[in-house]
Amino acid sequence: MITKDALLQIIHEQQDIKYDNIVPRKIEKNLLSAPEVLVITGVRRCGKSTLLRQIQQQREEKDFYINFDDERLLNFTVEDFQTLNEIFYTEFGEQHTYYFDEIQNIKGWERIVDRLYTTGNKVFVTGSNANLLSRELGTLLTGRHVTHELYPFSFAEFMEYRGYTYSQRDMHTTVGRTRLNSYFMEYLTNGGFPQYLNNGAAAFLKSLYTDIVFRDVIVRNKISSETALREMIYYLASNVTHPFTYSSIAKNIGIKSMDTVSGWISCLEQTYLIHSLNKYDHKVGVQLRSPKKLYFIDNALAGQVGFNLGKNRRLWLENAVAIELQRRGAECYYHNNGSECDFVVREGGKVSQVLQVTTAIDDEQTRKREIAGLIAAMDAYEIENGTIVTLDTNETIDVTPHRHIRALPCWQWMLENE
Repeated sequence: MITKDALLQIIHEQQDIKYDNIVPRKIEKNLLSAPEVLVITGVRRCGKSTLLRQIQQQREEKDFYINFDDERLLNFTVEDFQTLNEIFYTEFGEQHTYYFDEIQNIKGWERIVDRLYTTGNKVFVTGSNANLLSRELGTLLTGRHVTHELYPFSFAEFMEYRGYTYSQRDMHTTVGRTRLNSYFMEYLTNGGFPQYLNNGAAAFLKSLYTDIVFRDVIVRNKISSETALREMIYYLASNVTHPFTYSSIAKNIGIKSMDTVSGWISCLEQTYLIHSLNKYDHKVGVQLRSPKKLYFIDNALAGQVGFNLGKNRRLWLENAVAIELQRRGAECYYHNNGSECDFVVREGGKVSQVLQVTTAIDDEQTRKREIAGLIAAMDAYEIENGTIVTLDTNETIDVTPHRHIRALPCWQWMLENE
């Protein structure tokens, strides 16, 4: 239990927190107007609290806010909600919109949200653990909630954070393209976590990594083998974008059980720290048995966790494309039937896009390999057009009179799809 005076102090102190240099985060307007509970979820420190504050400031009712990621609320329980609600009404008058930040910290939180929803209130909540939220929402709030997944800054948001507003004209002038390329190279290395971009402190990334692994994985899932888990993450981060199997990971880090590896990777994916892709195959069994490819939520974080990644621009580029596709909600796979293609995007039950990623196609050997892999995927899925995402190449390659491959810089690919 928590005292009324303590709650009152926390509420007012949280109300006084100022958010400077805020970049407007994108969210569909229909999610804001829908009567259902809106759940904003994503990796820690990606900006969920900021987005919740932005939503809060745009609405007429904006005072019933509390952030549960506060050490003073460690003993808060669902029984304390009545006291919290009384304070809200006493301090701010009658309102019917609630904002609950990092609500997964409260055991049984879904009971509070369900009661508020069924009594005609609009509720916004944020949380950092996908499995925790989906499991509890699935049991009690089925059909009563909508979800928005938030990621670290996109490239467009990164530039806005840096104070640069681009125009379509910039893509077609030498000065504009040079400037966009310069910003993108910074983005490729520094990633999109707002606080890291603000101070560039490696200590922030170390603290973020520790919070995710310890609080969201080890404590929440009661994992006793902390050293082995950290060694596995180190191995994964050092081999980001490379195919892996559970047995190969187990062998490399000295774990006997593939089930343990599979379970740990699932836990990490639930925190949004990593994301894995299956090989595309019409047979689900083949997909599940084939090696997977793994990507990290952010390049700077992967560089902090892994070993000797800084010089590999090809790796950073592919990881950045994977994050962007994930941000867009794309259903992604990779292709490998003798020839490799990095990304296969499926929409409406059929493959709609195939993408290859490489720093450049100036070298003849690289050019042949990347084009061959892309054409193999285009042939396999009967796609007329393919895309090669590069650092700075801009070219159209005619495969046949009716089939084409477009090579373009990654920054242009990202901005064209904003």
